[in-house]
Amino acid sequence: KLVSVVDIIDQTRALVDGPGSGVARQQIRLNQLHLTKFRLKYPFTAPTRVVRKAWTEAKLNEKWAESQWAKNLENKEKRAQMTDYDRFKLTSARVKRNRARTATFKSLKVKAARSGVFGKK
Repeated sequence: KLVSVVDIIDQTRALVDGPGSGVARQQIRLNQLHLTKFRLKYPFTAPTRVVRKAWTEAKLNEKWAESQWAKNLENKEKRAQMTDYDRFKLTSARVKRNRARTATFKSLKVKAARSGVFGKK
């Protein structure tokens, strides 16, 4: 879940709030958090309504959805939902792709060897 750090409680805990992601204001251990590149500007220990306003003005949900991190998480969830048949289809598609790639590479390699660009001199 995406949250914003509102206050640091002590060396191991932080007060977080995630009005755009459905996380209520609560304390979380710092070792449970992963920092992102996104930063919101609001006053120190601001109430949830101020955090929500900064969140919507920064369009944080849209920026997060476009980030590579979010896309990787989405792909991970898709992979976890795959059935045996889906995995079989994926493997078959990879085999076809690799065969086509290898055939193209070998034909280019033969052309290069005949023209003297590749191989023994």
